[in-house]
Amino acid sequence: MIRPILKHGDQLLHERAAIVGAITPEISQLVDDMVETMYAAPGIGLAAPQVGVALRLFVVDVSVGRDANQLIVMINPEFVDRDGMQLEEEGCLSVPGFNATVVRPSRVVIKGLDRAGEPQQREGTGLLARAFQHEMDHLDGTLFVDRLRGIKRDLIVRKIKKMTRAGKW
Repeated sequence: MIRPILKHGDQLLHERAAIVGAITPEISQLVDDMVETMYAAPGIGLAAPQVGVALRLFVVDVSVGRDANQLIVMINPEFVDRDGMQLEEEGCLSVPGFNATVVRPSRVVIKGLDRAGEPQQREGTGLLARAFQHEMDHLDGTLFVDRLRGIKRDLIVRKIKKMTRAGKW
């Protein structure tokens, strides 16, 4: 089932998500729904808070569904290592229509559970490292806009507020 994606301004997107206690049938269904929602958007990542569920869970597929082996499900992820730096433009399904250059690590190692509840560790570089960091931010209540400073951030936030007042957000 495709779930609605919350947009910037929704309070849930600004809260730290809770740990997933157990891999229940409801969690399995949530994972399936998130994968379907991510591909339909289309996006390369989606965190549970973006679909209104305040749990530490995200899905990522930098192939956007073209390679089934690229789908990564991370439950209760934690950083193991981050290094390097990359400056690239990124967007977000919760901030549709806006992009900005964000500083991210060029290499990220995370550990967590897969959808079966088995421990896993994944390393990502380039776009995958960016996606891991972006989705981890969602689990901590941070959007890419929150990482911006100065006029770029102000412009995006002002436009969103204007669109909200006009009923277009």
